[in-house]
Amino acid sequence: MQNNIFEKIRKINEYNQEFWSARDLMGPLGYVEWRKFDGAIGRAKESCKNSGQGVDDHFVGADKMVSVGSEAKRNVSDYHLSRYACYLIAQNGDPRKEEIALAQTYFAIQTRKQEINELLIEDYKRVGLRGEMTKHNKKLFEAAKDAGVVNYANFQDYGYMGLYGGLRQKNIHVKKGLKSKEKILDHMGSEELAANFFRVTQAEAKLRRENISGQTKANQAHFVVGEKVRQTIKELGGTMPEELPDVDNIVKAKSRIKSSLNPSNSMGLKD
Repeated sequence: MQNNIFEKIRKINEYNQEFWSARDLMGPLGYVEWRKFDGAIGRAKESCKNSGQGVDDHFVGADKMVSVGSEAKRNVSDYHLSRYACYLIAQNGDPRKEEIALAQTYFAIQTRKQEINELLIEDYKRVGLRGEMTKHNKKLFEAAKDAGVVNYANFQDYGYMGLYGGLRQKNIHVKKGLKSKEKILDHMGSEELAANFFRVTQAEAKLRRENISGQTKANQAHFVVGEKVRQTIKELGGTMPEELPDVDNIVKAKSRIKSSLNPSNSMGLKD
């Protein structure tokens, strides 16, 4: 696959991101006229939009200098295309062209590989953060106990209410559609886990730094920390934690990581 024509015309920009020039891609896809190829690009853009992806993220308008004879050159319109954009163009191309069939196979496989790699990166983040949450929840419990907290479940609820806009742990559990014995932390993506990790570490620090004493004051301190984290997310334009997508159990993430480390397992894909 490394010697594939689509790999040969692949480019890397100054941000170390891969892209393909539409003008370079046109020939390998069996197109001679830009007008007809531009039509395929237009259909691909529509598919991108319908899939909920940002068109401008995958089809970036550009210019390209081309030779027009006698060593003269002129500027023509072009696109810098992501791998996903190339995949969509191939899917929306003329199916009678042999080149289109080759491109559909190539970009389908490569796009799937990219999806798997991105999923693994997320899995590693989740597993790492989940481990840190376990460790720091214990530290928060110790700090709460030192502060005189008796009802730790109630203390935890206040932290969640601050971060989740009033939702208690049981409400989050229901919202995620989890079974009674499933833990909400095991079904959080890395972004949601990171927000809760910040809540936990800062709540522990606040309890100890301010020598907070008593269940009521400790509850309020935890709520304030959660609320501050929520406010920061809002100010940064982020998604509120209760609106983040549900993910599968972290046990499956660990299983995918273990599987990826097995040299004999190609994840069902071959070069």
